[in-house]
Amino acid sequence: MSATLDGAPSDDDDALLGALIDDQLRAVQAVAAVADGLRAAAAEAAAALRAGGRLIYLGAGASGALAFQDAAELPGTFGLDPADLIFVAPAGAGAGRFVDGAGEDDAAAARRAIEAIEPGPNDLVLAVSASGSTPFTLAGARAAKARGARVVALVCRSNAPLLDGADVGVLLETGAEAVEGSTRLGAGTAQKAALGVISTLACAQLGHVHRRLMVNLKPDNAKLRARARDIVERLGAVDQATAAAALSATAYDVKAAVVAAAGGLDAEAAKALVEACEGDLTTALAQAPANRGKDFQPRA
Repeated sequence: MSATLDGAPSDDDDALLGALIDDQLRAVQAVAAVADGLRAAAAEAAAALRAGGRLIYLGAGASGALAFQDAAELPGTFGLDPADLIFVAPAGAGAGRFVDGAGEDDAAAARRAIEAIEPGPNDLVLAVSASGSTPFTLAGARAAKARGARVVALVCRSNAPLLDGADVGVLLETGAEAVEGSTRLGAGTAQKAALGVISTLACAQLGHVHRRLMVNLKPDNAKLRARARDIVERLGAVDQATAAAALSATAYDVKAAVVAAAGGLDAEAAKALVEACEGDLTTALAQAPANRGKDFQPRA
């Protein structure tokens, strides 16, 4: 990057562009460097949902917006119950079109919001703050911890207060931003990527990913219905018509449709088998009558 006479970076467009791209590359590298922490956070999330608890996304400013985005996509992508996904931010979920900057300092509002949702030992708080010292997020995490909830902290600054007392602390060392102080850039990319890794890995551990396919998606539009049909074709090793019929019979329950198509079961029996196998599609396919004693192989 070029610089002015006083040594500060210049506003040259090409130089800024290069610095912005470098920010993004460093952000991804920062996520790769904390794989163990992400694995631990995902295990906490899976354990909470398995125990009947909730994922409570807590954040303010740009970090809060990224947290909301991750939570909002989980019901459609992985079939999670929206009631199990809580979003705590200064203005609440969807309260406004823009980030509430002033609300980041409102620690009392965070404590009230946490008290209102009554978190407990089965719940997991995903607390996201680039600085790790945002008053709203810090107060909310401490209030939830005091009520017995588990806490995962995602921060981009070492020695951040939010890491203190967290059950899992994930430090994303993204370095200085290309535009000083604008943590929606490199830090934002790292936080989004980390949240996506955590929630996706957790859903995989819950059986919602099978052979890298989203087998618990909710196909509520044409694109997702086509994707569901493709999944049933591939995992059931059947033709398109059979896959479509299985999906229709199971009311677009993808796991049940796969088992029905591949295992020689009607819709209700397939649903019952998937439920008996606690949603584990590998086990359900192996136990389906048509596959017992066989080395069943889905279509690649």
